[in-house]
Amino acid sequence: MKKIITLFILCLGATQLFSQTLFTYGPYQVGKDEFLRAYNKNKTPVTNKEQSLKEYLDLYSRFKLKVKTAQEQRLDTLPQLQNDLQNFRNQVADGYMNDEKGLNLLIEEAIQRSQKDIHLLHFSIAIPSKMSAADTLKAYTAMNELVSKLKEGKTNYSAITDQISEKYMKVKGDDLGYITALTLPYEIENLVYKLKPGGISNPYRTKAALHVFKNADERKSAGKWKIAQVLLTIPPDVSGAELKAIEKKADSIYALLTGGADFATLAKQLSEDKLTYMNGGEMPEFGTGKYELPFESKVFELKKDGDISKPIFTGYGYHIVKRLQQRDIPGDKSDEAFVAALKQQISADSRINATKAGFLKTVKIKTGYKKNAIIKDTDLFKYADSVAATNQVRNYPINNKTIFSFTQLNVKGSDWLNFVKDYKLNRDVYKGEDNKELLEKYTATTSFEYYRKHLEAFDKDFKYQVQEFKEGNMLFEIMERNVWNKAAGDSTGLQNYYNEHKANYKWAASADILLFNCSDGKVAEEASSALKNGKNWKKLAEESDGKIQADSGRYELSQLPLPQGSVIIDGLLSAPVTNSGDNTSSFVKVLKMFPANQQRSFEEAKGLVINDYQTFLEEKWVAALKKKYPVKVNEVVFRSMLQ
Repeated sequence: MKKIITLFILCLGATQLFSQTLFTYGPYQVGKDEFLRAYNKNKTPVTNKEQSLKEYLDLYSRFKLKVKTAQEQRLDTLPQLQNDLQNFRNQVADGYMNDEKGLNLLIEEAIQRSQKDIHLLHFSIAIPSKMSAADTLKAYTAMNELVSKLKEGKTNYSAITDQISEKYMKVKGDDLGYITALTLPYEIENLVYKLKPGGISNPYRTKAALHVFKNADERKSAGKWKIAQVLLTIPPDVSGAELKAIEKKADSIYALLTGGADFATLAKQLSEDKLTYMNGGEMPEFGTGKYELPFESKVFELKKDGDISKPIFTGYGYHIVKRLQQRDIPGDKSDEAFVAALKQQISADSRINATKAGFLKTVKIKTGYKKNAIIKDTDLFKYADSVAATNQVRNYPINNKTIFSFTQLNVKGSDWLNFVKDYKLNRDVYKGEDNKELLEKYTATTSFEYYRKHLEAFDKDFKYQVQEFKEGNMLFEIMERNVWNKAAGDSTGLQNYYNEHKANYKWAASADILLFNCSDGKVAEEASSALKNGKNWKKLAEESDGKIQADSGRYELSQLPLPQGSVIIDGLLSAPVTNSGDNTSSFVKVLKMFPANQQRSFEEAKGLVINDYQTFLEEKWVAALKKKYPVKVNEVVFRSMLQ
């Protein structure tokens, strides 16, 4: 009976273990926890949870098949991918070197501060390290006078800074725009968030400068934004003519979008953002302070979901942005995804340093730290003094003795003495600490280094994050090799695919047109009148000082920005259509109409052919992978996720 019970328990345990395997592909297993971790990280609100899970399960199984192929081809051993992974690991590891209790307090503080954005004005005087006492006093006098003038309610900031600069020394004034939690150094954030609207700080000194801040205004947080973009990049050393052509193309795309063209389709066809174009241009969610102020300001002007911006010029190029979703910053810790992202931000910020002392105790426990009681501190200090006196580590009795250890590492006396030598010789870091302070520093540094090096063994979140990056990088590499580059470079394959699927590449009802995008309705009316009077359309645009952008080409009628109810005929000069978002105005002149179902030439359809050929190659590849590694779903485990 005992053997039967034991066997039953073992079988039950095995069943429970297997029940957590959501699906297999060939001999490889993927657990329910791993899948849900990925699903919950990427999910959006859904009405049909079962359908959503099934769709994501298909995507995730395909992802695992592709990554397995990349592993088989040893793409993870490529020097560039290894270097990327190590750099990522180094960046992310900082976020996990913290004390959980102290971190939670910082999270709660950041949530509270994130409920508002502050319009911040910043005034500063540079303080060089060798500034004399007299000049330092002058700097404080200047800033105190600045504070007095600001508190009097004066707002002619340029005049104030010019006057004080002339009287004392150079004072710089900057409008930082709106900031929120985690966009400034922590000590500055603490100072700023104590200011009420209109409040002015006392002079605050950092290593490099003396600062004064003014809370010019406050607003409810702009929240988190989901947007999509069509990006036209600007190549290095672009000429004026080339830049003008890019601007013209951006305006043409904008006109098509405001006329009803599908944003995701145009993003796939025309956007040069390699990270987002295949996803219809969708960008990761962001909030105040993430991007350049001019970009954010234009995005935040979009009033409702679906609104599209006029082309926004930044250092990256021309962005045409569509608002997808805006949501408020959560006011508590109930949103797990938000808290996880916040935790990562805080852990990489200087504010986390205050929790390091408590964290050291946790690290020592996790790493199995043990101090060798036989080795006395007095011996360590005695030989440290000898090393300091000679700048050499000689053959001392403690050299080969373990002074403390971790689970997989013994730290020798020679390691300690070499630290003392190197530390004291480095004038940038050595601040005259005594031997006891140096030993504490060395113990802490070595403990943290060991913990960081073996972080995957101590923190599952970190392990999964590194794994996600590694697999994502391999996926990108294998997709470039097997799909994207293959499709773009296979001119014969593209031509053959076009020939075999010509029926898919026919024009809907279309027309050769002139497309005009004008700065406002008045300019559009004047341009339309000039065309009626025989003005050449190219000269009209060239002489408009940038107020008119014009282009010619063949477009499907559904893409044209026309007033509702327009009857489209040859020679039509449409009434201008005004975009409510930015007051720009577009109109078209129809040169020649074409009926539906005319065949697109290969060149006319090339962008569409490349996209479809990529999909064809990918589906063919995935089908072969599924034959090699059949995907089998554990329905019992799948059903459990619906509860």
